[in-house]
Parts: sequence; structure tokens; C-alpha cells
Amino acid sequence: MRVVVTGATGALGRRVVRLLAEREGTSVLAVDKVAPTEIDPAVETKLVDLVDADLDAVFAGADTVVHLASATSAGSTQPAEAELEMAITRRVLDSAARVELGHLVVMSSAMVYGAWTGNPVPLTEAAAVRPNPDFAWAQQRARIERLAEEWRSPRDGAALTLLRPAAVVTGGQLGQLARTLHAARVGVAAEGDPPVQYLHADDLASAVVACVSARYDGVVNVAPDGWIPPDQLADLEGPTPRLRVPAWVARLFSAFRWRVGLAPTPPGVVPYTTSSWVVSNDRLKALGWRAEYSNEEAWVVSHEPNPLERIPASRRQELALVVAVAAVAAVVVAGVVVIIRLRRRD
Repeated sequence: MRVVVTGATGALGRRVVRLLAEREGTSVLAVDKVAPTEIDPAVETKLVDLVDADLDAVFAGADTVVHLASATSAGSTQPAEAELEMAITRRVLDSAARVELGHLVVMSSAMVYGAWTGNPVPLTEAAAVRPNPDFAWAQQRARIERLAEEWRSPRDGAALTLLRPAAVVTGGQLGQLARTLHAARVGVAAEGDPPVQYLHADDLASAVVACVSARYDGVVNVAPDGWIPPDQLADLEGPTPRLRVPAWVARLFSAFRWRVGLAPTPPGVVPYTTSSWVVSNDRLKALGWRAEYSNEEAWVVSHEPNPLERIPASRRQELALVVAVAAVAAVVVAGVVVIIRLRRRD
């Protein structure tokens, strides 16, 4: 089997290339416009700019193309970036059609289901695609899925894998989407506490390889088993300032912070912090895939807690009460001192 991986130098691409290279009988061509580093010497590499390269020559002879290259991120709202990504996607799909590619893997997001009141918990792949209209990045994933489906529909025997992962994290770092969601939940935050999911990049990479190995044709959700309920998430995140307000107020505040560059939280992401969009992984597990990291473990390894966060939640509450009482006492004492001094002057 010959597999071409675009975006091969990214955090996910490097992991996918490494796992594919470990498979017996698989040759890998890692392509990116950035020179790869720390890559298996058995892996063939090629500097390729998907904007203007001869992709027919790159994809020729491939059994599978894993398209991971992206020009946008979850916190991006730049129209130029969105247009560039759509143009790249069309070039990849057009070339895949010309070389009669047998299997294409495209990365999407679980956010295409949208975060709506009444969503089933969890969502399966049978759920409708209806991303929230004001979140441009989720809308973009849905458009890319439609383009890929148009490539697949007239080609008998061709397989298309659409991966819809939850928010991705890596060791010591939240991914862009996870950072955006976290920023939207602190400070002035909308009312609502949905369950959440966190997916380690290692597990997303192994999901990609499982779908390549199975030559899977269809949509696949990617997430660990279950989800983190609100109270447990609060314990994991530690003492974060949060003022609960109606969703429309949170959106206005988010828009302000976004425009002045104070937070990576475009206002369209607010619904994803108030309604559930957690997904089922049954279809992927049927392919033999298992997550190495639970939702909680993925969060923990991606987040370095400060000393206060290491204190249990119940103990933090006790300390907060003590601090509050001490603050009130200090105010009272200061008031008494001022009164005494004023009387002495009289």
C-alpha cells in the first residue's frame, strides 16, 4: 500500500506518518511546504505547496491520500484564509479524480453537528450536519465535507473517509479549538454547562491509520469513551473566574474581546459552550480502534496546573470562604480604625 499524507509536518501529520511507516507493507510519501524534521528515514518526503504544485504527479500511484493540510484554524475568521482552504481542497479533489484515487481521507470536526438544545447525548454519525451559523470554522468544515461527498458520489468503488474528531489536545498543550472553547468558558460566560470531550492527538492519529487500514468508506466520529460532566470539568479546570450571563450578553462580550485581541473566542463559538455536541465512537471502535487516553487523561496531560489548581475542589472552596471572611474582617477592622482616629482628632 502506498499512502500520501498532506500536511505531514503538522502535529497530527507527524504522528500519522510515523504510525503508517511502522505498518508492514506500507510506503509513505510525506508532503508539505515545510521541510520535515525528525522523520523516519524510510519515509519518502517531498516539498509541495498545494496551492500551485502538480498534484497529479504527487498522487499518482497512491492507494490512499490522507489530506491533513489546512489553511485555517478554529479561531480564524479571515475570509482570505477560508477561500485559500477551499481552493486547496478543490485542487486536491480534482487531482484525486484525475488519477482515479481509490481512497481519500479528509479531516473534518464534530462541530459540524452543531451545538443545539435537544441534541442527543451522544451524537452518532446518523445525526444531521447543521453547524451553528455564526461559527465560520464549523461552517467551513461542513462545506469541505460537501465537496468531498461530491467527489465520491460518481465514483463506484472509491472510498471516502470523513473524520469528525472532538477537541484535540497534545502533551502540554491545548489545540486551537480546545483553547478557543476554554477561553469562552471563563470570565464572562454564557449560562449552560454541557458535557465535553477531549481527544489526544495520538489517538486521532491512530484513528486515521485504522481508517486507512480498513479503507473505510463513510463518516467516523473520533472521541474517547464517554465525556466529562460539568462538575468534573470544573474540578479539572481549577479555580477560574466566571460570571454567568445570558447567551446574548456572552456573545456581545466575546465579540468585543475578539475584536480587540483579548481572547481567541469568536462570538460564534458561544453556543458550543452552552449546548452539548459530544459524540459516540461506536463506529470507530468497530474497526478495532481504542483510545489510549480518556477524556480526563487527555485534559490532564495537555494542561500544566498551577499550585492552586493542585488543591482538591472541596479544599479550594474552604480556602475561598476563609479568604472572603478575612477580607470582610479586614474591611471591618479598617473601618473601626478610621472611626477611632477620627474620634481622637475630635
